Amino acid sequence: MLFSLLSLCWLNPALAHKIRPAIVTLEFSTDATVHLSVQTNAEALLAGIDLKQEDTNDAPQVETYNHLRSLPAADIRLQFSDFAKEYSKGLSLQLSGQPVQWVYDSIDVPEVGDTRLSRKSVIHYHAAIPDGATEAVWSYAEQYGDAVVNFVQQGEAEKKTYWLVQGQPSPAYALGQKVIPRSSTEVAIDYVELGFLHILPLGLDHILFVLGLFLLSRKLSPLLWQVTAFTLAHSITLALSVYGVISLPSGIVEPLIALSIAFVGIENIVTRELKPWRVVVVFIFGLLHGMGFAGVLTELGLPQSDFVTALISFNVGVELGQLAVISLAFAAVFWLRDRDQLYRRVVVIPGSLAIAAMGLYWTWDRMDWSIFGG
Repeated sequence: MLFSLLSLCWLNPALAHKIRPAIVTLEFSTDATVHLSVQTNAEALLAGIDLKQEDTNDAPQVETYNHLRSLPAADIRLQFSDFAKEYSKGLSLQLSGQPVQWVYDSIDVPEVGDTRLSRKSVIHYHAAIPDGATEAVWSYAEQYGDAVVNFVQQGEAEKKTYWLVQGQPSPAYALGQKVIPRSSTEVAIDYVELGFLHILPLGLDHILFVLGLFLLSRKLSPLLWQVTAFTLAHSITLALSVYGVISLPSGIVEPLIALSIAFVGIENIVTRELKPWRVVVVFIFGLLHGMGFAGVLTELGLPQSDFVTALISFNVGVELGQLAVISLAFAAVFWLRDRDQLYRRVVVIPGSLAIAAMGLYWTWDRMDWSIFGG
């Protein structure tokens, strides 16, 4: 299981290449117009990469994609204006069964920065709302990947949000009516699922960290102390980050998260038993991982009517994901439960070496060397 995970990690190493869901916002205005904005990876679209896959490095168009990522924003804007009509064919909005005709407006493209990080461009369209339309159903072409869609009525703060995968359509959204927020139970279920998915199967770096904690000691008590410290710490920074109290750029947080993975792997090799201070170290690393979790929630947004419920539910989902990882790890090495020497020789040492190597590689790969003048 561990080496299968490490194989996936080598295939998905860098922040620049990880494909995230598009963030779609549909705002229905009082002048019978719907305004569409899509935050996505414009260079991947222009290169013709199928965004259903996990990593742009796996695409045959990777060279074209890397070239586009180095171009100035003005060049991307010019190229996308020619592609806009083709792209709009994958942006399906049915208003009471009638498809809208999108009119391209513009694209906001950040200037070239750290080319290891994908740019988040925002594409704008608008369309007329036909007379008598009472509901809207959205779907995003499957080849463009997953999408988080936000339905918004002009003048209302409340929105309805859905995470749609593999081209699935959204539930019907009623037009011209005051938005009724989802119940707290519905919000809790959605965000528990999101938190769980952020660990299994999407959080490969977090999975390796938890496995690193598990490898040194299979005894339940010390493992629970470590997991509790990690949980408390990432809950603190997750809440503080989402509320905007603290903020660190991903160029700092992500390399430090990778370094924490390397640390637990190396420590597993040089020591045979848990030291009391490891709980403190795990707590500190948990603070970093919490800021990493916050990036997902900041990107997707939290419902204003149930902000606290969503935040707590996401944490619950993360913990369920971590417990699932630990349970699978226990099951995988159960046959070695009474053979400590063999367990260390065939599981702890090779597994920790692999985790440490992956953590060090990620640290190097995620580092923004420009801050050192490189």
